[in-house]
Amino acid sequence: MPVTTEPLRFEPLLKRIRWGGRKLGTRLGKTIGPEPDYAESWELVDHGADQSRVSHGPWHGRTLHDLVATESRTLLGRHAGLSQFPLLIKFLDAHDRLSVQVHPNDLQAGSYQAGERGKTEAWVILDAQPGSAVFAGLKPGVTRTDLEAAIRAGTVEACLHRLPVKPGDCVFIPAGTVHAIGEGVLLAEVQQSSDLTFRLFDWNRLGADGQPRPLHIEQSLDCTNFERGPISASVATLESTQGGVRLEQLAVCPYFNLHRLAGVGLFELATADRCRIWIITAGGVGWHKAGGGLSQASQGTTLLWPAVAQPTLLTFRPGTEVIEATWD
Repeated sequence: MPVTTEPLRFEPLLKRIRWGGRKLGTRLGKTIGPEPDYAESWELVDHGADQSRVSHGPWHGRTLHDLVATESRTLLGRHAGLSQFPLLIKFLDAHDRLSVQVHPNDLQAGSYQAGERGKTEAWVILDAQPGSAVFAGLKPGVTRTDLEAAIRAGTVEACLHRLPVKPGDCVFIPAGTVHAIGEGVLLAEVQQSSDLTFRLFDWNRLGADGQPRPLHIEQSLDCTNFERGPISASVATLESTQGGVRLEQLAVCPYFNLHRLAGVGLFELATADRCRIWIITAGGVGWHKAGGGLSQASQGTTLLWPAVAQPTLLTFRPGTEVIEATWD
């Protein structure tokens, strides 16, 4: 079976949802149809029937789950032996406001669905219209009783912490945090590999059938951490500079580590005995392939560098930004 040391590229899984728009195509270069509601591009996923498939190279057509199972040492290095790829990577285009949601933690998730993970996530804002915001956490002092009363009255927004956002912001959302993405926001999301979501409130909207969409009120309330309070944007911390490229830490948690690489010039990606996910959010990078020839990747591309990848010297074009996701 051929082995690749080049970064893997996967076919995106596009999701059409009522709140989506057109920016996955116009801004990120995804191949979309004429419809106005392209909401999510699942870039890297190993979750049940939702499977990323390799789009190029010697592993073309193989699913991420298959690679985790049969090419574990090559792909994962020191993390070899996992039964599932632990992260799910998405782009989201919120043309309209998303419902108010909460995700369970690992322990709670297993009680709702055997084998399911909790969902801690982080958002990196790529574009935001003037006045755009996300809702991240509850206002100080909001209790379960307060939130239950607001749900009955249709006034949940009064309980939510509204956080204005701009391109470059990173918002970390631990499991148990009440949250929603506001209209006019395009973002990249890194999360645990889970699709367990409880809808707490839907802004008093009606669905296409003229009826309210189902809510999961009891589950949402049971999973909400009422001690957490408001969430602010993360503060990026400069870790190093190499050849004109800055490396900043955005978020660290038990499930993933997020860094941003930004700048112009040369950057050497060293061997690390673990896979690394690169989400190119602006500009583009180029490099010489191990076997000869040139490769490049531009805005909207997600790369999975296998653990056996050799040290690679990359050229960052002007304006390039890359979000790197790893885990310990």
